[in-house]
Amino acid sequence: MSEGRAARDGRAPEGVESTPNVPAGYRHTEVGVIPEDWGVSTVGSEFKIQLGKMLDAAKNTGISKPYLGNRSVQWGRIDLAELNTVPMRAADLHRFVLRPGDLLVCEGGEVGRAAIWDEPIRECYYQKALHRLRPAGVYDAYLMMSLLQLWASTGYLKNYVTQTSIAHLSKEKLEVVPLPVPTAVEQRAIVAVLRDVDELIRALEALIDKKRAIKQAAMQQLLTGRTRLQGFGGDRETRRLAEIAVVTMGQSPPSRSYNTTGEGIPLVQGMADISGRVTVSRNWTTLPSKQCAAGAIVLTVRAPVGSVARAHQDICLGRGVCGLRPLIDGQFLYFALIHSESGWDDLQQGSTFSAANSDQVASFPIAVPNRPDEQRAIAAVLSDMDDEVAALERRLDKTRAIKQGMMEQLLTGSIRLPIPDQVKEVDTHGT
Repeated sequence: MSEGRAARDGRAPEGVESTPNVPAGYRHTEVGVIPEDWGVSTVGSEFKIQLGKMLDAAKNTGISKPYLGNRSVQWGRIDLAELNTVPMRAADLHRFVLRPGDLLVCEGGEVGRAAIWDEPIRECYYQKALHRLRPAGVYDAYLMMSLLQLWASTGYLKNYVTQTSIAHLSKEKLEVVPLPVPTAVEQRAIVAVLRDVDELIRALEALIDKKRAIKQAAMQQLLTGRTRLQGFGGDRETRRLAEIAVVTMGQSPPSRSYNTTGEGIPLVQGMADISGRVTVSRNWTTLPSKQCAAGAIVLTVRAPVGSVARAHQDICLGRGVCGLRPLIDGQFLYFALIHSESGWDDLQQGSTFSAANSDQVASFPIAVPNRPDEQRAIAAVLSDMDDEVAALERRLDKTRAIKQGMMEQLLTGSIRLPIPDQVKEVDTHGT
């Protein structure tokens, strides 16, 4: 009997010796230490793998049909926002059609990214940047997708990636990737647990999107004065940014002072140094030219103009940003600038890239309630919404981390799910 067949039948492959520290009930295999009642197989043995349709405008003929590209396949979901069409012949229609339950795996880009086709539209096909995996037997496609996600996160798939100018996972390499084979009943149990966590993640993502939309609508109403908070009224005044904040335009420090070892203070030079509306540290400088304090508002003034962030600590303002020290309620100004980001489109200038000079920044108009207490009240409402979204995002991050830990334990058999005896009996006898 071949080594692969022996492994698939649940026995250790020939040449694989037992390891002293392997716990009782487990064995060492080419996929690591797994339970004794699990088998070892390969992706090509468990799935029929088919690379997608080659896109060639000069050669493609036939009836135009919708197809999925690499960007349409995200982890655990199909995005139909960029659905295109390609002419296909009768033979192509049979070869590249998607059926419910097909697992689509990215061949390039983020190698291994995968999602299951659940037929969100009636008819669809796929292009060469994707592998289609169809179970050849009883191996669960959702379990395979979970393994791919685990392997991608741990770097395991890099062992099978061909690296030229762009990393890609060929069909030949994918077919020989070894994978653990839990018993059929345990596959179903693992998948049920992971699906439950995925449902929670999707629910949190949907709730966050809803809360963000509500906040966006509230900003539109409150910051334009279309809706006034109870107890407030009167006029609003449009004021120049230089009248309501001290503006400090950035200036690049001497390049000899740059470092990535944390000497001096962080250098912020543009959008590349901003993430999640907070400045981030990529370079530091020991000879800061222009500075602003922790918590100050930072505004990008080139490529793009108008993006807003908070300084995460005392920073050096480089050429691509300016710092704002508010003369009105700072939190109100922060939200007003976020709401006004698109307003910079009419002011920015530049041939090869967009930019705004000091005069344009100083003259940028902001509508401001005359009463400071209304400024504070609006800022408080929007801050509470921000806090609510941030709390949900932390919960989402925690849930994703929990799922990662669960995959590491369940997909390797380190932790076994309890299976009732009667279920084992049904699975064993196939009734």
